[in-house]
Amino acid sequence: MKIGKFSETYRLSIDTIRHYMDLGLIVPEKQGGQYFFDSRCQKDLEDILNFKNMGFSLNEIKIVFLYKSLSKLTAYQENLYYRTFFTEKLKKVENDIKGLIKTKERLEDKLEELCRNVDKDNCTFGIDLRVLKLFKCLKCSRDLILYDAAVNSNQVMNGKLKCDCGEEYVIESGILRVGEPYQGTTYKYDDEHIIEYVNNTDMAYLDNLHKGLEWGGRKIKLCNLDNKIILELGTGFGFFLRHIYDELPDDCIYIAVDHSMERHKFLKSMLESSAHKRNIIFICSDFLSVPIKKKSVDIILDISGTSNYGFKHDHFLLDLVDDYIKEDAYLLGSYILFKSFSINSVIDRKYRRNFMLENIKEKIRGLKFKALEENTSDYVDKGGKYENYFVEGEKVYTYSVIAKR
Repeated sequence: MKIGKFSETYRLSIDTIRHYMDLGLIVPEKQGGQYFFDSRCQKDLEDILNFKNMGFSLNEIKIVFLYKSLSKLTAYQENLYYRTFFTEKLKKVENDIKGLIKTKERLEDKLEELCRNVDKDNCTFGIDLRVLKLFKCLKCSRDLILYDAAVNSNQVMNGKLKCDCGEEYVIESGILRVGEPYQGTTYKYDDEHIIEYVNNTDMAYLDNLHKGLEWGGRKIKLCNLDNKIILELGTGFGFFLRHIYDELPDDCIYIAVDHSMERHKFLKSMLESSAHKRNIIFICSDFLSVPIKKKSVDIILDISGTSNYGFKHDHFLLDLVDDYIKEDAYLLGSYILFKSFSINSVIDRKYRRNFMLENIKEKIRGLKFKALEENTSDYVDKGGKYENYFVEGEKVYTYSVIAKR
């Protein structure tokens, strides 16, 4: 019979039959460009299925077939060989079962440990009363005064920061909000979101992301973080913040800026379940409307913030926020770059310089930052559901730098 009928008879796909043929487990006769499967092929396939039902791998089955074919065993020899073969397989299965039982016990112990640890007290993130002096009015640069405040453990959870000129900013759920919340998405972030992100993002892309976080986590140690003010532009899901969170000193102030209130609430809730509290200030605002005093930032974190800004803006973001940054500050940056642009690229031509290596380096040098160490990632050609800023035929990579003025 032909391959279609043969596969249908045994309820297998044609691809499966071809795979068995490639391994030499089934050897049909070829006539006029087509394969024909006779009773010998049927017997071999039935043996394959029987062996598979007993847990044998295809390579193990192939060894049996080769031995049987080359040795031409008598009935007694065949019986003896099979008994030896099955006995060895049984021992292996018994050892595997013992190993699986031990693995099961270790998993049960770990689950019990995790369940015991889940009842710890959560910490609360708000705007610490001690950092209110850091803020200023965006309109006239004067100090802000706290009104109508709900305070919990020296953390302002709700209230208003007002200026004598009439300007005011709202503190909502421990997050300082400047202007109206960004309405770009109605997506509801929850505890499953990171799992969904990983499952819907290309593995090579994730590998670059992981390596970049590791590199940045090591290089930020070149900065003395004690009593420093850190500003991150575009915190997003907080990949970098969560990566270094436990290493932040107690007296370090970390200002996390993002224009999405929902993302901030999601990240804040994750950090509030941590065993250790750090001084994180969440600000929901445009990058150019962060109400902090001039030259107050010791370390600027530009982890794709400038790149994300560059998708729709001509200007280099670090140029626009330079007023926040001290003259002796550190920069830890990570920038999305394109090896080349496709004719179908989603990046408008007028913004493409924002994703070219030499332009990025020139802009950083223009701000008087001197690179201490640099790193360039591998190319990737696939992103995923949440990283869809490049198309087929384009390759992207990341340039990372730690620099100081």
